[in-house]
Amino acid sequence: MDTANYLLAKRAELTPGRPALHDLGTGTRYSFAQLDDRANRVANWLLGLGITHGDRVCLLAPNSVIYSDLLHACLKIGAVFTPLNWRLAAPELVYIVNNCTPQVLIVAPEFTAVYAQMAAQLTIPHLATCEGAELPDALIYEETLDQASPAPPTPPAPIQPDDPACILYTSGTTGRPKGALIPQRQILWNAINTVVSWGLTSEDISPIFTPMFHSGGLFVFLTPLHYVGGQVIITRTFELEESLRVIEQEGCTVILGVPTIFQMWLDSPAFAQTSFASVRWFISGGAPCPPELAQAWQQATGRVLRQGYGLTEVGTNCFTMTDEEAQMLVGSVGQPIFHSEMKLVNEAGQDVPQGEIGELLIAGPHVCAGYLHNPEATAVSIQNGWFHTGDMARQDETGYFYIVGRFKDMIISGGENVYAAEVEAIFREHTAVQECALIGLPDDTWGEVGLMITVLDKNCPATPELADELRAFCKAQLASYKVPKQIIFVPELPYSPYGKVEKLVLKEKYAVT
Repeated sequence: MDTANYLLAKRAELTPGRPALHDLGTGTRYSFAQLDDRANRVANWLLGLGITHGDRVCLLAPNSVIYSDLLHACLKIGAVFTPLNWRLAAPELVYIVNNCTPQVLIVAPEFTAVYAQMAAQLTIPHLATCEGAELPDALIYEETLDQASPAPPTPPAPIQPDDPACILYTSGTTGRPKGALIPQRQILWNAINTVVSWGLTSEDISPIFTPMFHSGGLFVFLTPLHYVGGQVIITRTFELEESLRVIEQEGCTVILGVPTIFQMWLDSPAFAQTSFASVRWFISGGAPCPPELAQAWQQATGRVLRQGYGLTEVGTNCFTMTDEEAQMLVGSVGQPIFHSEMKLVNEAGQDVPQGEIGELLIAGPHVCAGYLHNPEATAVSIQNGWFHTGDMARQDETGYFYIVGRFKDMIISGGENVYAAEVEAIFREHTAVQECALIGLPDDTWGEVGLMITVLDKNCPATPELADELRAFCKAQLASYKVPKQIIFVPELPYSPYGKVEKLVLKEKYAVT
């Protein structure tokens, strides 16, 4: 069956003593048999609390083995793991918790103060603490683990492929966060697709530097490596120099990062002293990686930096390419993975020819089941089995895809479509520009015109003359209607936890509607 409930148990049966996970926070290493034992104990504990098919289980904690415990425990019994974004403020978390109505919430020491701000507005039947956290009347996670049975649990109802296994809340860049319903089949097929299309093996070792409340932390390498028998290294928090040490000392072979992390590594004094001899390749996700960063990274390390693409709703790994292709086709995300269908359509829903830009639609067993309590958003996103990603892309004559930008990250100026990512890429080629973001300004004549918000290199003073130079530089490479009408200089851009520029924040700040 297309379910993930057996994933860890089967791996533990096949290679019980093989190293599976190293939790750097505690320094503890776990074999697959030990991981499965923990997951069984947690599953039986949850069943003892009366947790049944479809009930939500929330976690508010930094990265640790507990994410693996709860994910696999919920998979085994048909409950729904709902990790909480600990970077959010208390009111934001209150909204999410009340939206998903969990039966259990587990809180780590770092977040007891945040929970205290939330408590009066929540109704949760079972509260637990972990890692020494203290809250009144709370169960203690580690004690329940010790007392529960390690026997394989019996789910209260048969587990089906479309049963929700996780609820992951989107970042809410267009409003209130939406809870994406991640079914059992999506987790399994994402693992299969990643192993097959990316060539993962039981010898691979990958660090998890990204937050595990995010799909990247859970599904880029954790479940695929559990599936194939490889190992993950869990870091509690991201520390720049420590992360480089981990890559070298743990012998990591495949590494995920967001563009900002790769830039920070490149700029770090520790970078030059780090050996990447064990690494097969790096992959950038979360946001488009500037081609010049990918090229600089490859030159500095001698290792390929691939551009990944995925969404919470369709799985984290949707395209594939070889190392040779990644070097030749910098900026491409590659070709679609196995067991997936993709097409590009115009606003009328018609297929666009190769070379033209259209919205990327994805179908397959790795697509989510919609959004919790939000049939309107579900109906918009999933139509006739196709998930409308909202991303604009083009396919070249050889079949390789390039992500152009978000559909909503498009300006219509004088009836012409201007894709922000295209213009931003040109701006970043100028030596004075460190970062930039294009947004639209209302205009009586053209409908919209571009405003480029720019962070300059520290050695470049912000002057009107430089703004004119940047516009001329852009005009030499793009059609006139794509050239921003205004340029402003700022000290920094706002970024989401996943390395994406928060354009909604910029639009609100600069009174763009």
